[in-house]
Amino acid sequence: MRSLVVLSTLCLGFASFASAAKHGFQPQPDDHLLAGTQKAVAYSGFREGQHPDRGDGAVLPSKAEILEDLEILTEHGFHLVRLYDSHDNSRDVLEVIRDHNLPVKVMLGAWLDAEKSNHETCAWLTEPIPPKELAANRTSNEQEILSAIAMAREFAGIVVAINVGNETLVDWNDHGVPVEQLVKYLQQVRAAVDVPVTTAENYRALVDLANRLRGEVDFLGVHTYPIWEGYPIDKAMAYTEANLSEVQAAYPDTPIAVAEAGWTTTANDLGDLASLASQARHYADLSSWTAKNNITLFWFEAFDEPWKGNPDNPDGAEKHWGLWDVKRQPKPAVEHLK
Repeated sequence: MRSLVVLSTLCLGFASFASAAKHGFQPQPDDHLLAGTQKAVAYSGFREGQHPDRGDGAVLPSKAEILEDLEILTEHGFHLVRLYDSHDNSRDVLEVIRDHNLPVKVMLGAWLDAEKSNHETCAWLTEPIPPKELAANRTSNEQEILSAIAMAREFAGIVVAINVGNETLVDWNDHGVPVEQLVKYLQQVRAAVDVPVTTAENYRALVDLANRLRGEVDFLGVHTYPIWEGYPIDKAMAYTEANLSEVQAAYPDTPIAVAEAGWTTTANDLGDLASLASQARHYADLSSWTAKNNITLFWFEAFDEPWKGNPDNPDGAEKHWGLWDVKRQPKPAVEHLK
């Protein structure tokens, strides 16, 4: 997910928005659901004071905390979660699921760092990434691919899909990967595992690169965020349907999953768009629509994560996407589910 509002250059023009909405999304067959379920959620368990490695080491959730989180999720009907990498924290999650025999399946991630520098188009990347760093990232990405393959094999039956790269194809992010290199990673993983493989990407990039990606993924992991593109809650579903309809038209017969969609509940950097009520409405509306159309929906995200975004702005959007707050208290969107 992006770390700032991306303005009109990433939005569908109103003409194409109207055209996509007019044609509408064609419901998928039941077998297009990932792991046979529509209801899923993105999960990162980082609590207050915890964070992934940002250069000075990670502070990870304990297995007891992970177990608490997964029990909360399963009690509320979430039995499919998305993990974003194949690092130590993801291994801990998989081991907790296995060791406690939890009814949870996983879409495992292979996180890819920058192999090209988007400094001219990414607002928070102010200088070119040095070639030496890009080369080191290529080496670590290659190891990440191997780790994802190994974890999928070790935790067969729990890992039901692999996602290779997260928003690596858009030009507004700081971890860009050339599409040809991403395709090589996708081909490597697909040849090595027996579960479906995708990349998680902004709907616009998927459409623009359809001629290169078509046939290289087993299903499409689409990101769609009306709030980031300035749409109020009253227009959120029409815009979302237009996004997914355009992707469907670009990839006929390829199953579609929503790999990320959500609504932040606090955001002093998004005007008055964010609220508890808007999150609850978007979650209810999108869940109903994806269920009707046989689309797996990974809601972003399970729990608020204070480590994200600007550390000097506790009310920034990045920290408040959870269906539960950081203290594991439910927000209105999920209070009725238990």
